[in-house]
Amino acid sequence: MIDSCPNPADLLDRAVSRLTTRHWKYPLELRERAVRMYRTTEPKPQIKRLAIELGVHPEALRGWIGQAEPDAGEHDHRHTTGERAELAAPRKENARLKRANEVGF
Repeated sequence: MIDSCPNPADLLDRAVSRLTTRHWKYPLELRERAVRMYRTTEPKPQIKRLAIELGVHPEALRGWIGQAEPDAGEHDHRHTTGERAELAAPRKENARLKRANEVGF
C-alpha cells in the first residue's frame, strides 16, 4: 500500500507551482496588437499615450515593446522569449531539487 501514497515532494512542487504561476492580466492578442501599433506608427508615439489609448499600464507596454525587439532579431545582446524559456526550465528544476533536498527526499 505504500506505492499508492503520493510523494510529498511532488505535492510540494504542485503547491508551489500554483502559487508562482503567472496569470497574465492582458490577453495575448492585445499585447501583440499594441506592439504592432507602436512599431508601425511613424513618428513613434509616446508609450504612455499609446498605453492610455489602449487601456494598459505604460510599464507593461514598455516591457512588451522591449521584448519584441530581440524576438524580431533586432537586438543580439538580449534573450528572445524562446531563449528565456530554455533558461528558465533548468532553473525551475534546480529549485525543485533544492526544495526536495530540504524536505529530505
